[in-house]
Amino acid sequence: MKNRNFLYVLALSLGMFATSCSSDDNEGETIVPIQGKYNLSQQGTIVDGKEVLVNAPENQEGCSRDYLDLRVSNAAVIGDYDGSNCALVETTGTYVRSHNDLTITVGAVSTTSDIMNLTNKELKLKDKATGIITVYTR
Repeated sequence: MKNRNFLYVLALSLGMFATSCSSDDNEGETIVPIQGKYNLSQQGTIVDGKEVLVNAPENQEGCSRDYLDLRVSNAAVIGDYDGSNCALVETTGTYVRSHNDLTITVGAVSTTSDIMNLTNKELKLKDKATGIITVYTR
């Protein structure tokens, strides 16, 4: 009787183990939603296998930081503060996320980036064409 119960529990455990993980795979994709407003923080590249990041030169000194606003409607709004009066210029386009790729299209120009890191506080992108790394923070 003990052997039969042991075999039953073993078979049940193996069945649960074999089926529980198959649909939980997210292929390395983060489950944090990408929608939100991100402030431009740093930019850089990889040199000798190490990330070299500096404060983003696009941010106008004395102004608010430039930003990227990814909305639920798949609209991408890029905010750029410029000039001595910190005038805000907003450019609107669209974005598409496919696994760990983010493609932003403004007019006829599209850029695709790898999502290197996505948390509740940071979005780190690496441009596939140029290799430039851009870090945004919330």
